[in-house]
Amino acid sequence: MGINKLLNYLKPPSNWIFYVNILIAFFVGIFIYAFYVSNAASYLSDKPETCVNCHVMRPEFATWQHSSHREVATCNDCHVPHNNVLNKYYFKAKDGLRHATMFTLRMEPQVIKMHEAGQEVVQENCKGCHQRVNQNVGLQHVTLEDKLHNNGKLCWDCHREVPHGRVKGLNSTPNSKVPLPGSPVPEFIRNLNTNNK
Repeated sequence: MGINKLLNYLKPPSNWIFYVNILIAFFVGIFIYAFYVSNAASYLSDKPETCVNCHVMRPEFATWQHSSHREVATCNDCHVPHNNVLNKYYFKAKDGLRHATMFTLRMEPQVIKMHEAGQEVVQENCKGCHQRVNQNVGLQHVTLEDKLHNNGKLCWDCHREVPHGRVKGLNSTPNSKVPLPGSPVPEFIRNLNTNNK
């Protein structure tokens, strides 16, 4: 089937074109609105504050903010792959859509746990970063340490406090100070109430 035949096949009847265009405009508008309200463009950055766009990530942000990792690693340094740029943004998009779906449908658990793909990424990033750190300060793994670190355990099976602490859940950091996401309501709409007084 040629491209012209395909386009003719997909083209609606002439008396439907107006309604199809209205429907397409409606869905494009909904998409643009959702993109704006969700602050979706911020997810392209590596800023840790982006993670608290969703309120359920407040404990993770607060505990990271008080950890030693804050000085050397952002959320993305641990939670997204770094083998190439395409894989990084593919993983961010896939994981972000999963999170957005769960949070939108109110399916998020009280205690957030990494899924298997996320655990694999964090494990590789732990090993990669700490291998570089140990080489930079001249530390070499000894045989006993090699045996301990190569027995199939995840890094956080032993290092439970790093970097988010042992206590998990939405109520684990009730008084933490974390940056609040800005209002998605445009400035001119917020000013309508103040101008009417």
